[in-house]
Parts: sequence; C-alpha cells; structure tokens
Amino acid sequence: MPYTTTMAAALSGATVSQLRHWRGPRTGPLLAPEIAAAPQAFYSFRDLLALRTFVHLREHTSLQRIRVAIGNLRDLGEVQHLASYRLVSDVAGNIQLVTEEEAVDLVRRPGQRQILVVMGDVIEAFPVRAGVVVPHLLQPREHLAVDPDTQGGIPVISGTRVPYDAVAGLMRDDVAAEQIAEYYPAVSAEAARDALSFAVYVDSYNPAARAA
Repeated sequence: MPYTTTMAAALSGATVSQLRHWRGPRTGPLLAPEIAAAPQAFYSFRDLLALRTFVHLREHTSLQRIRVAIGNLRDLGEVQHLASYRLVSDVAGNIQLVTEEEAVDLVRRPGQRQILVVMGDVIEAFPVRAGVVVPHLLQPREHLAVDPDTQGGIPVISGTRVPYDAVAGLMRDDVAAEQIAEYYPAVSAEAARDALSFAVYVDSYNPAARAA
C-alpha cells in the first residue's frame, strides 16, 4: 500500500504544503513521489527516508542549498533513489554525501572529499517544530511498528498485522482500550492507546481533520 500525502507528512515531519512544494511543478521537483504524483500523490517507503533527510537538512540549511546539492549529486553520476544516499549538513549549512570512509562536498566544492563526523540516523525520532517531534520511522509509538513488508508499510500493532487506524477507529466509536481485545485479541489496552495517540498525531497533518 502506498503512503498518502498526509501519512507521508506525519512519518517524515514535512508539512503537507512542503510536500506539495517539493514535488513541483513550478520550481521543478525536489522529490517526485515514486508511486504517483497526479491526480493524487502517493509516496513509497524509500520516499519517506528521503523526505526525513530533507527535513533534517532544513534544520541547518536552506532549501536552495538542498536543491543545489541534489543537482550536484546527479552531476557526479549518482542517479539512484535519494534514499540510497546519506546526506548531512555541517554547522555552516553545507551539505555532504557521506559514505563509510569519507564525505563528499555537494555545495561549496562539488566532488571534494573530506572527513566528517556524521549526524544521527534519520530513522530516529527528532524535533521539527515547536512542540512537534517526528516519531521513530520504524516504531512511531512503543506498541506500533512500520515494516514495508507488512500491510504495505502502514503502521500496525507490533507483532501483528492489525492496522493502527482500525484500532483507533474503534476507540473513536467509544470502544474502551480494555475492550479492543474483544475485536482484536492480540491488541493490548496499551497498544490500543498508542494507536489512538498516533491517529491524533496523523490528523494534525491533515487540514481537513483539523477543520472538522
């Protein structure tokens, strides 16, 4: 199952408007959704990894520099999906392509190699805006898991194939957390609460849900 724009925003930390801007077309796409761009955008798991990288980079550098870095990356002959590369920024806002042995400057002197201390993994949780922390990509809540091979990568209750939104939907219909096991025996009350918590978080990225 592909990721909708709202879910891609919730799991990457980018806003819905940022995703729209980053996929173009007026300025050219920074990242075109791998599955579909029109009439509705659908993102892949690899897209999520790339988007989280962009959100990380935007904490320290400008969107213009990111575009320059991506352009220079392609000019260096690197044409794989952007999720295949590790891009980091230094304190000055410059962007490097990091490998196991070195870092390649992609902005000031494209192609120049240097040694760099690497930032944390973009899979980990990280803050993006005041009061907003993007959850761990593979474990967005203690009892939730994301696996591209399970339910198409949609968050599920850990150790099961039960989608988080199925559980959250029951709770929104006034089924108590302790009663969810009557519908899904493998789902604990704690896991049910995590599912509802994550659903509320996802809704915060959905303009229609916020307006309701």
